[in-house]
Amino acid sequence: MNVSLKPSTADSQLQEVFGAPVAELYTSVTGPDASAALTRALELRSFLALTEEQVARVRDRVHADMAPDRDMGELSADKLRFDSDWLEAALDARDGYRAALGELLHTMPPPNWQPRPVRLAQSMAVASLPPSVVPALPRAGAARVRRP
Repeated sequence: MNVSLKPSTADSQLQEVFGAPVAELYTSVTGPDASAALTRALELRSFLALTEEQVARVRDRVHADMAPDRDMGELSADKLRFDSDWLEAALDARDGYRAALGELLHTMPPPNWQPRPVRLAQSMAVASLPPSVVPALPRAGAARVRRP
């Protein structure tokens, strides 16, 4: 089964953020103009979907092994310990993928956001000189005196 068709707990959040169903989002990242944020988000979503499937498989296996109608002679502490370790690893991975996806969605710019050039204000230094230092401006119509 294609991972894009597997459900995940992040699907509604991705649909809300990107404004399209997950299947359409997977289709949109195949083009040359695919956003890096969307590509990474869907990659994390794919890992999350696989991990959540592992969690469900182990959970279902433990439930089946512990069913009330099962023969008590078939119970194995070693098998349950192994399933417990596997479940713990899968839950840790799921939590990691969910956290990484949440962080990505939290830090990425909003859809259709375009960076604008930054304008830096240039400050001008202004200094006042005492009147004795400021050269006198020639008056209109006054003849200039040449100095040898």
